[in-house]
Amino acid sequence: MQNKKLFMVFLLGVMIGAVLLIGSLAAINYTNQTEFCISCHEMEQTVYKEFLKSPHYSNPSGVTAGCADCHVPREWGPKLVRKIRATAELYHKLVGTISTQEKFEEKRLELAERVWEGMEQNDSRECRHCHNQQRMDFHKQTRRAQEKMELALKEGKTCIECHKGIAHKKPDEDDD
Repeated sequence: MQNKKLFMVFLLGVMIGAVLLIGSLAAINYTNQTEFCISCHEMEQTVYKEFLKSPHYSNPSGVTAGCADCHVPREWGPKLVRKIRATAELYHKLVGTISTQEKFEEKRLELAERVWEGMEQNDSRECRHCHNQQRMDFHKQTRRAQEKMELALKEGKTCIECHKGIAHKKPDEDDD
């Protein structure tokens, strides 16, 4: 009788664990969708509109990046860390830190610098999932782009050091 109770408790624990795991995976996948990211008007009315005009949305090859492609790591450890940090964004959503376009613009530089710093620290990891410098055909680039990219490779620069403002407008750093 005791063994049967232990087995039932164990089975219940496994079932609860499976539900939590599957629920967590579903939540992570759901929150990685661009539709989720722009579900708040602050994002839809600002950075998403800019993104729609960028080469990450529309380009000759037809390859489109979504929000998570640039802002969420693919590896599980870094992805979980990013998702945990995103809870601070939920807090700021609740308290209205950037609830209007004016408030968003006031914080834009600070928010962008935080993203850029993270990208510099991880060597533009998310950029490199799609862009491989070693496979770039410099001869198909403009002469200026060739020179800049080759110099960046030699100097060991990371993507974001030169490509700030590639998918969203670059904040006006002179507004203080």
